[in-house]
Amino acid sequence: MATILSVSGSPSPTSRTARLLRHLDGGLAAQGHRVVPLDVRTLPADALLGADFGHPAIVGARRLFEEADGVVIGTPVYKAAYSGLLKSLLDLLPQYALAGKTVLPLATGGSTAHVLAIDYALRPVLSSMGAAHVVQGWFVLDRHISVREDGSVAVDPDAREALERVVDQFSLALAPPQAAAPSQVAGVSAVAA
Repeated sequence: MATILSVSGSPSPTSRTARLLRHLDGGLAAQGHRVVPLDVRTLPADALLGADFGHPAIVGARRLFEEADGVVIGTPVYKAAYSGLLKSLLDLLPQYALAGKTVLPLATGGSTAHVLAIDYALRPVLSSMGAAHVVQGWFVLDRHISVREDGSVAVDPDAREALERVVDQFSLALAPPQAAAPSQVAGVSAVAA
C-alpha cells in the first residue's frame, strides 16, 4: 500500500493530539500501509526556531515528507489556529513539499468554537504547499479522547465513527481503486461515506 507520514504538531509530551494520531496509525497500519510517526516536538528547538534548514534533524524531516505518499497532519488548536510548533516545521519545508501527496488534516481542542481552524487556518497552508488532495479533515474535542491505564486511547463513540469515516476516505484516496478496503480503526469496521 502507501507510506504515510503521521505528523503531530503538539508541543506537549502528554498530548491528546499525538496519542490520537498514534491510535489512528494502528488502524492505517492494519490496512497494510507503512506508517511513519513524526512528533515535531522531538526536533531540536534551536533548529526550528533558528530556521536552520541544514540541521540534520530538519533534513531528516524533509526526507520523511519526500518519501511519503500521504501525510496525516495533527495539531491542537490554539487561538483558532494550528500550533506554532507545526508552523515552525512547515516553514522549513520546501514550498511544494506536499506536491503529489494526499493529506488528512486533523485537529483537537477544548471547544467547538475552534472547529473551523482546519478549513480556514490549516487547509490553505497545505494546499499552498502543493498537496494533490486534501481530504476532509476532522476536529475532535479533547474531552472525547481519553487515555486508559495501559496507555491506550479511547475515543468517544460518536467521534470514533466520524474519525473512521475520514480515515477511510484518506486511505481510499491513497489506494488504487481496485485495492481500496474499509478501515479497521480501533477494531471497528467502517465504510467510507
